[in-house]
Amino acid sequence: MSMVAELILNADSEARYLGPKEIHIFQDFLKTGEQRMRIARFLAENEQKIVQNGTNKFWERCPVTPSNSGVERKTNSCMRDQGWYVRLIAYSVMAGSEKPLEEIGTIGIKEMYNSLEIPIRNIAECMQCLKEEAVSMMNEEDAAEVAPYFDFIIQSLS
Repeated sequence: MSMVAELILNADSEARYLGPKEIHIFQDFLKTGEQRMRIARFLAENEQKIVQNGTNKFWERCPVTPSNSGVERKTNSCMRDQGWYVRLIAYSVMAGSEKPLEEIGTIGIKEMYNSLEIPIRNIAECMQCLKEEAVSMMNEEDAAEVAPYFDFIIQSLS
């Protein structure tokens, strides 16, 4: 759900129009639209590079892990999941909200990885590596916008 939809649903649940504060939030959201689209486009265009470089960084930090076991299927599955999270972050940036991450990507995340016998701390560290890679490729303003979405995933694993 986008930040705009959240504002509207909140006001509607109280049977009222948007107030001045909410209209100001909406105006700020519109002003940042170009930046949010730029970031989402950047993530889409650079997903493979972010995932590959982030994975390599992760393997340097955690060399003994299922994704680095030499089993191609496991490696490909892990990298696919990492790309999926980069895509969810792009959705969240566009929405101006963590809701896409929360609703699509983090509910049940611990249970899923535990059932696959993948250490949760490894997933958190891998997300940290992806974050570091992505923000190192962005200007300071865009990095500051995207970093909290990676942090949201990392915190959901705690």
